[in-house]
Amino acid sequence: MGRSQPLQLVVDPVAHAEELARFETHVVRGPGAEDCAIWTGAVGTDGYGRFWVGRGSDRIMVRPNRYALAAALEGEPLAPWVRALHGCDNPACVRVSLPGEVGLLHIVGGSQRDNMVMMARAGRGGGRVPIRQGDNGLRARRERAVALREAVRHGWDAEAVSAALLGSGDPTLW
Repeated sequence: MGRSQPLQLVVDPVAHAEELARFETHVVRGPGAEDCAIWTGAVGTDGYGRFWVGRGSDRIMVRPNRYALAAALEGEPLAPWVRALHGCDNPACVRVSLPGEVGLLHIVGGSQRDNMVMMARAGRGGGRVPIRQGDNGLRARRERAVALREAVRHGWDAEAVSAALLGSGDPTLW
């Protein structure tokens, strides 16, 4: 069995209105200008979300961050080579940063090379050999995504979100 390949993705606001509404039922948006929008739907073993869409007679799984990026294009195609990069370093985030936005960037489109540069700057791969700990941090990334999902289960809770991002259930000082 081979790896799946990214596809050109179109999310048309009219043709896919029901799908967009279903997507939004799995998102809790923070109230602040720089807060993440947390994916609360299915999360895979790699810590990234899963969202199923229908295209013709096919059902396909897309990562919610990629779906959000395509939705922001309002019906224009998202090319297969475009990656949904997390400037916020939070795989559970589906908030798209639009061109010209300043401050903390969340999801932006970029190439695989851009992705590798961002990973290198964050000390996660990008040409470096990381210190391996069994699952290479996949378990921790999934645990953080699940903790974030739980933190916003009943709406935005800034303290619980901060604790989940820090990897602790203990309350933060501020």
